[in-house]
Amino acid sequence: MRYQITGKQIDIGDALQTHVKQELGAVVDKYAERPTDAMVIFSRSAHEYVCEATVHLSTGLTAQAKAHANEIYAAFDSCAEKMEKQLRRYKRRLKDHHRDRSQPVELSGASSYILAANDGAEDVEPDSLAPIIIAEMETRIPSLSVGEAVMQMELAGAPLLVFRNEKTGGVNVVHRRDDGNVGWIDT
Repeated sequence: MRYQITGKQIDIGDALQTHVKQELGAVVDKYAERPTDAMVIFSRSAHEYVCEATVHLSTGLTAQAKAHANEIYAAFDSCAEKMEKQLRRYKRRLKDHHRDRSQPVELSGASSYILAANDGAEDVEPDSLAPIIIAEMETRIPSLSVGEAVMQMELAGAPLLVFRNEKTGGVNVVHRRDDGNVGWIDT
């Protein structure tokens, strides 16, 4: 597994990098088969250290965790615990479904745009209905079953996930509803 351990305006020493590789490696090896890479980013938020970890699995799914603590090692340990919990749930769900994905998730390209905010001027009529595009990026849309899409959305901690339905081939969306349930939009 490849590791990318960085700090945002923080010097990450060799001891911390070794600790991260050992602990995260043990967690990932225990629950995930063939992980491809892990990215761990340390930063500061006021008096707290923040640790964000992302692990990409060979199946195409991604697990993410984030934790805060007053000490940098405690922040990582908390983040590793959250990652372990996510991977344990992921593995249990795969066993419950009695389905092992034999091939990696197919990804197709798409464009992603960031539009300018309204700057709180809700009462003001816009000059045109064409929004201002701030950024344009390339994104990937995975080809998943609905169950895998819900699992991926929960692993990523995202409010929604756009995916290509393996069964129908159409573009679908799963999203977290305000009442806590998961919604599924089948186009």
